Amino acid sequence: MSETSSLKAPRHWPSWLAVGLVRLLALLPWRMQMKLGDGLGTLARLALRERRRVARINIGICFPECSATEQQQILREHFRSVGRAVFETALCWWGSDATIQRLASIEGSEHLQQAVARGKGIILLSAHFTPLELGVRMGQLHLRRLGIETTAMYKPPHDPVIDHVMRTRRETHIGGRSIPHRDIKGFLRALKRGHAVWYAGDQRASVEHGENVEFFGRPALTHVAISRLAQMTDATIVPFFTLRRADGAGYRLIVQQPLEDFPGASRIDDARRINALIEAVIRRAPAQYFWLHKRFRLKRANAPDPYAAPEREA
Repeated sequence: MSETSSLKAPRHWPSWLAVGLVRLLALLPWRMQMKLGDGLGTLARLALRERRRVARINIGICFPECSATEQQQILREHFRSVGRAVFETALCWWGSDATIQRLASIEGSEHLQQAVARGKGIILLSAHFTPLELGVRMGQLHLRRLGIETTAMYKPPHDPVIDHVMRTRRETHIGGRSIPHRDIKGFLRALKRGHAVWYAGDQRASVEHGENVEFFGRPALTHVAISRLAQMTDATIVPFFTLRRADGAGYRLIVQQPLEDFPGASRIDDARRINALIEAVIRRAPAQYFWLHKRFRLKRANAPDPYAAPEREA
């Protein structure tokens, strides 16, 4: 039985219904979608108590200089940002190139040109900001004009319907095959062919493959594989982030200068350097980073777990 046929089973109908609903909502005007996203995020903040607790802890760790009121404001804005991301994902999957181009502005496009001129594969080094799905599409439109094929590494979702739709829609617009995060050979092949591969390794590092590296001045379990991947492929590493514009008029794709002398002396130093880049972008828009993940768990045994004891709700 083919994958598509198996996904027609009745047990998958609720997932198809959800996909269809999001597809219909994607037809609404963009500003209306963002308003609906704000409402969806507010509902999520009220309903998802454990995720709200994790986000509050992360924000408190990273922004101790902010008052309790300021931290609470970041938390509220963050959930609205997460709600908007649902509609932005639909826009990425089903929106027209003309719509994406109208909403997108690029900061540092010359750095993409510099990377392309080098003639090597390109790692678009990103991070989990809530509009990240749109960033891949925005970057693809620009790189296509430079003659570069773009693809993305991703962690397959548990729901097979969502995984199928994500892959097919990404591949429709981006052109290259989406690469599951465990398919290292596929990642290496794409880079050796001179493709650009979107890669965000700032969350969900495993104990086996991560190291404790400073993030906002506190150790956090961090991926370090990027050093080895860069060494194996001689790829150009281009920091590549997506934020909503402060004026509410669309999105800003932030492309920074390709990293020099990378990989460096050690994987830990490289990871510390990347974390510092991500921190700087987070400080530009704190609410837009994905705070719902337990970022500050550590590798060593018996390490204190900031998420262990539930907080008392205010």
